[in-house]
Amino acid sequence: MKITRRKLAKSMAATPVVAMALQVQAQGSSWQVVSAQEGPVRIGSKDFTEQLILGEMYALLLENAGIATEKQLNLGGTQVAQAALVAGEIDLYPEYTGTGLTVVLGMPIDAVTSGTPGAGVATPADQAVSVDQRVFDIVSEEYLEQFDLIWLDESAFNNTQALAVKRAFADERGITTISELADIAGELIIVAPSDFVERPDGLQGLEDFYGMKFGDVLSVAPGIRYQALEEDQAQVVLAFGTDGQVAGMDLVLLKDDKGLWPPYHVAPVVRNETLTANPGIPDALNPVAPLLTDQVMSALNWQVDGPEKQEPADVARAFLEDQGLLGG
Repeated sequence: MKITRRKLAKSMAATPVVAMALQVQAQGSSWQVVSAQEGPVRIGSKDFTEQLILGEMYALLLENAGIATEKQLNLGGTQVAQAALVAGEIDLYPEYTGTGLTVVLGMPIDAVTSGTPGAGVATPADQAVSVDQRVFDIVSEEYLEQFDLIWLDESAFNNTQALAVKRAFADERGITTISELADIAGELIIVAPSDFVERPDGLQGLEDFYGMKFGDVLSVAPGIRYQALEEDQAQVVLAFGTDGQVAGMDLVLLKDDKGLWPPYHVAPVVRNETLTANPGIPDALNPVAPLLTDQVMSALNWQVDGPEKQEPADVARAFLEDQGLLGG
């Protein structure tokens, strides 16, 4: 099936949660935090494979700990999920530290990435660790102050944004970095999720950091980005570091040689009042965080997006059972 420029995700306004979230957004640029409803812990997620798997994991882990849950997954993009959370329509969802920093808090990327690490001269490894910790500390503090939301433990994996191309294209054009791609970007079409154009760490960031202007942008639902690349409707795809398709399709991730993107570690973001009512949530969810490495998350995503076409719930359950996190 050919993807058209008009093809987007199915209408989100059909669900009450999304309708409420959009209403909250419409109130203005500031997020309006309201009281949550009583009842089971309502778990949300964004609208792509990794988020669905994580949402299923969170539900299984909480149920295993004796905490009743209600799943409201596949809500939409960041703005919709965050609005649903502060509106009290959901109680938690998985968010990425870099997204919280740049999209929700609206902080410029270089406010963190250009900062000085600790005292002394840092090695590249030290710098990376320092930036990761700084971003986590900032979003933790600001979310608590602005929204009364709590970040639990962040994952080991870093689902950084990236630009990916077919290996044959990279070899033919001699491209390994985003700077090299920028030189020919005017000839190319990039396929990306529909919020790519508006996000400060999306198209605008590429223009600001790399002076990059693509010939066209094909905006689609996150789940069909790679289909457009495979069918040669685009030459570049906005990828995420743990996408299973990167290895599965033998794509080349171009090096972010100017350091546009901050770290994107995922963590459950929870309403403070939900934690007060359910103090066992951190103990139930935190143990999975260090187990989710780049390689593990990529493999889990590919079980859903690859030829096996497994359900996110089945993938989540099998992983947690293999790790001994269910039934104990």
